Amino acid sequence: MRAIRIKPIRRITYLQLLLLHIGIAFSVYLFPFSSKIIYLFTVAFFFFLIVSKSNKNDEALLAAAYVTGAELFFRMTGGAFFYESGKYLVIAYLLLGLFYKGASKRTLPFWIYLFLLMPGILFSAINLNYETNIRTAIAFNLSGPITVGIVGIYCFFRKISAERIHHIFLAVLLPIIALTFYLFIFTPSIKDALSGTASNVAASGGFGPNQVSTIMGLGAIILFIRLFSIQSRFINIIDIILLSFVCYRGLVTFSRGGMISALICCIAFLIVFFYKSDALTKAKLMPRIVGIAFALIITWLFTSVQTYGLLNLRYSNQDAAGRVKEDITTGRAELIATEMDAFFNAPLTGIGIGKIKEFREEITGVSAATHNELSRLLSEHGMPGLLALIIIVFSPLIYWLFYRPNVYFFAFYFFWLLTISHSSMRLAAPGFIYGLCLLYIIHEKNTLHRKQAQ
Repeated sequence: MRAIRIKPIRRITYLQLLLLHIGIAFSVYLFPFSSKIIYLFTVAFFFFLIVSKSNKNDEALLAAAYVTGAELFFRMTGGAFFYESGKYLVIAYLLLGLFYKGASKRTLPFWIYLFLLMPGILFSAINLNYETNIRTAIAFNLSGPITVGIVGIYCFFRKISAERIHHIFLAVLLPIIALTFYLFIFTPSIKDALSGTASNVAASGGFGPNQVSTIMGLGAIILFIRLFSIQSRFINIIDIILLSFVCYRGLVTFSRGGMISALICCIAFLIVFFYKSDALTKAKLMPRIVGIAFALIITWLFTSVQTYGLLNLRYSNQDAAGRVKEDITTGRAELIATEMDAFFNAPLTGIGIGKIKEFREEITGVSAATHNELSRLLSEHGMPGLLALIIIVFSPLIYWLFYRPNVYFFAFYFFWLLTISHSSMRLAAPGFIYGLCLLYIIHEKNTLHRKQAQ
């Protein structure tokens, strides 16, 4: 297999899109209310695009991709009118897209998966405390799993061109670039924001470091893929600079999950890409790999200097005094343990959607949200949750075994699996990216049409 050659969006258009989103970052910082205006325009524009084009070129997927990349930016800047709007919009866009183009007949497992989530609603209504807002608890905890189901139904075995998938990547990337520059404006001096080796809220735009790290990691994965797929030196130079910026902002959050997940996903992509390439392509890849590695090492060293070496301590699981911390999971292992206790207490039915937070407080005295979607599905849904888990974990792997749908499969599959294991499904990103590994990418070949002799 030769290197994948994608016809990129024209250089001038790419630069214009980047400058537009950098301008959005400055605009929102200077005029915070503009975030709501931009949000409303974005939502309306993509609804209009899907309807006007009848989703002929998977405009619904493009819309869902942009919302996925922009969700945290609008959530952080107050543009989104409610917290879960990102997941709801992804669901709405894809349902509209299904109305126009339908789904593959092979999506039955994902319909079963959605059906298995329903019993948990009943047991949630029975088990939740009286003072708990049942509707809010169910919506907050069920929106992520439902997103996975709808995305799975839309994407499974859907054929898409290699050029179009890169349009999807770009739609995810552009708002992440806006977020990256917004963070640079919000916290220009990292040295003033340092507070030990714990996750740094100040360096994360005053928002959750775990979520920021996750989105920066996703941006890094897409830029890394583009560096091997887009055959344009000019665009490659821009992308490697952006990769350094994105990685820097992800590292200074001091939240390790997103960046470590990104590293694993990039390695997974590179292994598959390298394996599928012919000898000539492999030889050409080595200088590119060395150049990217050099840029990332420089980024790490620069970040380490900017944080007075605290970054090194953080990633070696030490506190500011250099003492090794006992729990490398920062409390996540205890959260999983209580969720498994809940599963064994009610293995058939589960304890109900949203109940795990109350259960944990009753057992440990600590009110903490879950960080692992896998264990939460077991604790809150019981056996139906276990069956649902088997479907969403193994369906893509069986799909890969038989069809080898795309070279990005393992990068996106691992992103979903690792992200829901350390950050649950607070964002739409893991659910949407899960769907991308289910797409069947077609590499169109140029055909030579000969004029018939007369």
